Amino acid sequence: MPTPGATHPRPVRPESTYRLQLHAGFTFRDATAIVEYLRDLGITHCYASPYLKARPGSTHGYDVIDHNSLNPEIGTEADHDAWVAALSNAGMSQILDIVPNHVGVGTDDNAWWYDVLEDGIESPYAQSFDIAWHDPPDELLTGKVLLPVLGEPLQQVLKKCELRLGFRDGELSVRYYERQFPLALRSYEPILREALSGLPETNTPEALLKVIYEVHRLHDGGRGIDAKSRLAARRDIKARLASLAAAQPAVQQAIERLLEAINAKPERLEALLGAQHYSLAYWRLAPREINYRRFFEINDLAALRMERADVFAAVHALVLRWIAEVKVTGLRIDHPDGLRDPEKYLRRLHAAADRPDEPLYVVVEKILAADETLPPAWPVDGTSGYDFIANLNALFVDPVSEPAFDLLYGRWRAQEPGSFADEAYRAKTQLLHESFAAELTMLARRLDRIAQTYQRDRELTHKKLIDALVQLIVCFPIYRTYITTGAVAAEDVARIDEAIREAVRRDPALNIEAIDFIRDLLVTPVSHAQPPDVNEARLEFVSRFQQLTAPVTAKGVEDTAFYRFNRLVSLNEVGGDPGRFGAPPKALHAYFADRRGRWARALSPLSTHDTKRSEDVRARLNVLSEMPDEWARHVERWRQLNAPHRQMIDGTAVPSANDEFLLYQTLLGAWPLAMNDAKQRRAFVERVQAYMRKALREAKVHTCWTDPNERYESAVSEFVARILRRETGGGFLADCEPFQKRISHFGLLNSLAQTLIRLTAPGVPDTYQGTELWDFSLVDPDNRRPVDYSVRQQMLRELSERLDGETDRAALARALVDEKEDGRVKLFVTWQSLQCRRNRPGLFSEGQYVPLEVDGPLCDHVFAFLRRQGERHALVVVPRFMSRLVNSPNGLPIGLDVWGETTVRLPEPEAGRSFRQIFTDKCVTPSDRDLAVAELLADFPVGLLVEG
Repeated sequence: MPTPGATHPRPVRPESTYRLQLHAGFTFRDATAIVEYLRDLGITHCYASPYLKARPGSTHGYDVIDHNSLNPEIGTEADHDAWVAALSNAGMSQILDIVPNHVGVGTDDNAWWYDVLEDGIESPYAQSFDIAWHDPPDELLTGKVLLPVLGEPLQQVLKKCELRLGFRDGELSVRYYERQFPLALRSYEPILREALSGLPETNTPEALLKVIYEVHRLHDGGRGIDAKSRLAARRDIKARLASLAAAQPAVQQAIERLLEAINAKPERLEALLGAQHYSLAYWRLAPREINYRRFFEINDLAALRMERADVFAAVHALVLRWIAEVKVTGLRIDHPDGLRDPEKYLRRLHAAADRPDEPLYVVVEKILAADETLPPAWPVDGTSGYDFIANLNALFVDPVSEPAFDLLYGRWRAQEPGSFADEAYRAKTQLLHESFAAELTMLARRLDRIAQTYQRDRELTHKKLIDALVQLIVCFPIYRTYITTGAVAAEDVARIDEAIREAVRRDPALNIEAIDFIRDLLVTPVSHAQPPDVNEARLEFVSRFQQLTAPVTAKGVEDTAFYRFNRLVSLNEVGGDPGRFGAPPKALHAYFADRRGRWARALSPLSTHDTKRSEDVRARLNVLSEMPDEWARHVERWRQLNAPHRQMIDGTAVPSANDEFLLYQTLLGAWPLAMNDAKQRRAFVERVQAYMRKALREAKVHTCWTDPNERYESAVSEFVARILRRETGGGFLADCEPFQKRISHFGLLNSLAQTLIRLTAPGVPDTYQGTELWDFSLVDPDNRRPVDYSVRQQMLRELSERLDGETDRAALARALVDEKEDGRVKLFVTWQSLQCRRNRPGLFSEGQYVPLEVDGPLCDHVFAFLRRQGERHALVVVPRFMSRLVNSPNGLPIGLDVWGETTVRLPEPEAGRSFRQIFTDKCVTPSDRDLAVAELLADFPVGLLVEG
């Protein structure tokens, strides 16, 4: 075992990562303070959330407003340098999460966006954003940007005088509460002339006349001036105007008097607003009329045109400097599916990083379907790991129980449960029409125009085309394809054809000619025989189609259907398929073998900032699949016991059966290991209430974010409070708590098993902040609660001291299992496994992956594999479905009494080789090629064994 505090060579490519969420509550200085702890734990790379300048108060950093500045809430450049230096001194490096797809525009702090609002299409940044200047959903928006920021329709806002013109620092603007919007330069001349007329003739400042002249010249005669020169001229005009107003208060006062007069006349203010490069609008108009591409449907996040070389260079300048200075040695690319051409972007990134000897480590946040692979041509090390989570989680869900869960869930909803695919189809259809109507309108208009260019297709009506387009988008089986100007990949053609088959199945009345026409547009390579404008129009349609299927799938599936289909919610995870009820070990072996061959350096998380539930919550809930009958008896009993706490709203019981079913699983998964006082219980109640409110709004059945049903939400919150209060929920608690404790016991053992696999399987294990101890967090913001690192540091020191002084390591390991609720056993497994990785660089990240056969009566309860690199070996063995292995509610999957004659068979080259269990320090020697599981797991519930 390495001595705590010992240094290691600084790795460029990661062996292990630790995700940190940086924000005002956890800064660079806080990150610096835990570097030694992370080093001692065995981490090689800190994996940081975005920390470029973001919207004030941001807790996640994905609403970046300036890609070339540090977030001042997180720290200064000196703080950043100190953290980087601390990592380097500890032999560690850094991976940075970056956001190339979009920027935050929900405040006045984004200089690019602010300039676009001021100068419109003439702004040097007008083409940096993906704005439909010439073909918006509403033709009245031509040449403008829709700003859906008003709390009410414009006429009502004007009537209430909530919009106010102002003049400050030489700039004319209109304010709406905390927001400020610049007036276009073309509005300055009439305002300044009218203000000038209000000054006495004897006090006419020559400087003001000159400013008015410069405004007139730039506005009327400056269209030939390049955008950057226009920007400089505008800044100069405002600077001169500011100096003039400061030097001559009469000018300042004349302008302010005029603005107040305009403010008092709504019709005049409305006319002035109509002359701007933006259109202030009621926020509810956004889904139908928005004319800039967003991150999903979030109005405050505007998409960038990253396909432009100038935009790429401007956005990446600071990050590329850090890479050159080796302050950052790897990147995680957020939401590549939003980019027009992800592969081209990634190749440009590598070229700009200029690392010919050691290519930049890059992973992408790409969500893969169960039968989808990462495009092999992408120059990346793999995904950020949601596919890993889904495949590993399936190992601990028993497929045999699926019919029982279908029956139970159908009874609860008083109907056939239906498939998850049906739920996703309904949700995607709803989201396409409600949240992405503007994008659909613009895409359909492009399709219609292309159809009109083909004489033979003039009989394709707009309705036939849009009906086919809608069904194709909704039935798309993956996030998107990646068709560009080159040859169309066979995989992309297959996905499009799959979507067509499903669309026709769901709507047999679809016009086949329209479907075929769209298919031809998508899959036919660019032909030089076609006029350039025809090819350009087709490629633009294809790009927009691909950039729309991705957000429709994300919002329709992950953020809607996942909250509606509650059969077993541990399956409802990003990158997962709730319709896939578990998988056999051979499926996971196949996934790991493929991963080792193609993406050996992909990240391997179990929890992330985006997971719907933490790893330990899922591990608990998976236990339910082992006992479907017992689960059914308990949940039916709870339904009856808690009937008095439901409220009737408009003749409907609240919560609905489906929401109540979700609630009980949430309680079983998130229940704290200890609630010793009223304060802790109250905190848990509040967490569950907050989660249920979010889940209900995401489901969009009884309430939603845009139109909250406060009566329904309040009734659900009261239901939660009443069933968890001793005085009112006593009967429920008396039945639930013992059952939950049993579920938790086996859930913790599940967690140890999946943790060990994460740390040893092909890929780079990623630990989400704080999850080296038990963590029962729900979806964000619950999973962003502060992490107490002082507790973790103290635990690791004590474990190290005990291990150094303990002669019987097996006894220590067994004691940690017996006291598992304090979390030290998970820390122990994490620490020892990471040390094993760090001391054997390459074995786990590059070594062979060899599935191992398991024989004997309990073979289905064991998962085992071997990692091999030359003469170095690591054997991993974990149990599964443990509630069926032991008779006691607190039993352990340990020893001969449990495992009997069950054995793991070694490959022929390893026959007779002895192995040492690192958690207990005991050696095990096979009988020929067979290792007894009873010996491998004699004193500890999971096994990591290295060459003896």
